[in-house]
Order: sequence, then C-alpha cells, then structure tokens
Amino acid sequence: MEGKGRGLGRAVRRGVALGLTGAALWCMSWAADLTGWLGRAKAAGERSAVAVALLSAQLGDSAGTDKLSGWSRLVLSQSALLRAGLGAAAEETDPEEHPEPSSGEEHEEDREEPRLSHQGDDGIIEMTAQGKSGGKYLFGQGVYLYNRTGYDLDESVLTQGSVDVNLGEGPQILIVHTHGSEAYAQTDGDTYEPSDPYRTTDCTHNVVRVGEEMATVFRAHGFGVVHDPTLYDYPSYTGAYDRSGAAVEQWLTKYPTIQIVLDVHRDALVGKDGQVYKMVAQEAGQKVAQVMLVVGSDGGGKEHPRWRDNLAFAVLLQQGLTRGYSQLARPIVLRNSRYNQQLLPGSLLVEVGGHGNTLTEAVDAARLWADNVARTLLAREKG
Repeated sequence: MEGKGRGLGRAVRRGVALGLTGAALWCMSWAADLTGWLGRAKAAGERSAVAVALLSAQLGDSAGTDKLSGWSRLVLSQSALLRAGLGAAAEETDPEEHPEPSSGEEHEEDREEPRLSHQGDDGIIEMTAQGKSGGKYLFGQGVYLYNRTGYDLDESVLTQGSVDVNLGEGPQILIVHTHGSEAYAQTDGDTYEPSDPYRTTDCTHNVVRVGEEMATVFRAHGFGVVHDPTLYDYPSYTGAYDRSGAAVEQWLTKYPTIQIVLDVHRDALVGKDGQVYKMVAQEAGQKVAQVMLVVGSDGGGKEHPRWRDNLAFAVLLQQGLTRGYSQLARPIVLRNSRYNQQLLPGSLLVEVGGHGNTLTEAVDAARLWADNVARTLLAREKG
C-alpha cells in the first residue's frame, strides 16, 4: 500500500510539473504575441488616422473646432498623438482641400460621376472660401490660386501668361455645358424630376438655366453670345468632355469671332464622412452661391502649350471680381487636366455653387458674376 502511495504521489507531481511547464510555455507564447500586438498597435496609433478616429468618436463635432473646454484642451495638450489627431481632424473637414471626389487626376476629364445622395437642409454645411496662406495656395496679383497640379509652382506663374482675347464684331462668347444635367438641392421650392441624384434633364432646373442667365446678362451689355444647351453628359457621363470638345470645335469653325469659351458647371463638395458642403457669399444684400474658375494645364501629360495664357485670363477676371465683391469668387483652381481649354486661350471652366446650393442661389450668383465679367471685359477694350 505504501509503495502504491509513493507511485501515485510521483504521478501527481509529474502531472503538476507537466501542467506548469505547459502553462509556462503558453504564457511565453502569449507574451510574445502580446508584444507583437502591442508593437503593431503602437505603430498604428502613431498614424493620424487612428487619432482622428479616436477624437471623432470621443469629441464628435467638436473635433477640429474651437468648441473644446479648457479642461479638454489641457488633456489634449499632454498627448502628441491627440494633438496631431486634432489637427488632422480639422483638415478632414476642409472641403477646399478636396473640391470634388474623383477617380484620379490623370483621368479626371473622363472620370465617373461622383456618387451623390440626397440630404435635407440640416445635413448641409454652409462655408465661404476666400483662400489662405501656405499649403497649395499661391497669392499674387491680388488673387488666390489653389495649385492641384503636380507642378511645384510659385506666385510668378500668375504673371507668366498673356491675355489673348480680342473682342470684335460677331459672336464673341460661347457658353457650353459638358455636364449640363448637373442640378442643385431641391430645398427652396424648386423641384424637378431627377435623372440621377442632383441631376436632371430639365434644362430649366440644371446648370443650363444658370448658363442662360449668364448669356442674358452678357447680351444686355452688348456682347454676342452663343449658348449651347446640349446635355453632353446624358445618357452617358463618361466621355462627356470628348463630346463637348468636338462641339466647341464646330462652334469655333462656324463663328471664328468667338474669343471666350465658358464651360459652366456646378461643383460637388462632399467630405470624407459624406458631409455635404455648400459655398455661399453675402453680396448685394442676399445670400448667393460662390463661383470658382478652374484652369486646366498639361500636368496630366496631354499637350496644352498655352495654359498659362488661360490662367492669365482667369486672373484678369478674378481681379475684377475681387474688386467688385468681397466674397463672390472662390480661389482659382489649377488642375492637371485640360478640360478642352487647349482649343482657345480664352477658355475657362466656371463652377457656380455646388450640389448643396439651391438653384436660386446659383442663378443670383451667375447674374452678379456675368455682370462683373462683362464690365471687366468692356473696361479692358476701352483701355
């Protein structure tokens, strides 16, 4: 009996030893995994995106604003990670850094239509863009330029071109709409039958209506205007620039007196979180949409030797706008693609408001913009 007891004790001790050994090996393995996990977590935590997510989850709409309490600011100031996240969170909500979602700079002329969805009044944030120092913004000649090309430019680019627009008899201005079905928010009693979200083939409710308002103002100043109401983006959005470009060439052949081509659009300002923004200005006692000039370049690799002349023309018009109005004009944007502007050095893309604006705001802005541009052109002719 005593021998059996000693054997049983040894078996128990072996079992316990084996169990402890196994437990030790498991703990060592777990610790190694934990070390690796902590390392990966630390590396991930150093990325501003993680900080942004943490701040957004904890602070909500206060992230990136001046609404934080003194205690919250004290806590944030003790963490380099959270401080970086706060700055990044603020940048995330700057639609001026992301004027429109696109599938890629080099192919943006033929990009697919941005995916838009309807939102109510309470889902749209109003902002006023007036340019800022630093980053991709350049300031010179009294105007701001937002450089979205791959070129490393300075403010001297604003004076490198020449304005080659000489108005004479016959039609002088051509207005087209590469994306003519682009429409606005249905929030001011203006309703339409959508062909897609924020798009309609009803030309009394899309950017063709905005272009007609411009044409009316230009004609009132004595200019000859050809307004092409064709919807080059319907039924197919892709390839719209090829179709509108072919039409512009035909118009220029038919009317060689044309010196200015305005491709009128509306913008689509959507934050990374899906938030819709609209750019507004307070002018002449009313709230209107802001207007942005877009100038193409050869940054995408396509031939466009005179893009600096197009830019010089945009600067001339923008100078008149900034003298006449305090908020109407958003900064000029310079992009890689050409937007058919290689066809004539007096060509510009004009974006009147965005899909968050109302048609009324866009039409009122178009009238003010065209009136100022007409006066600038007439003054140049007299001078």
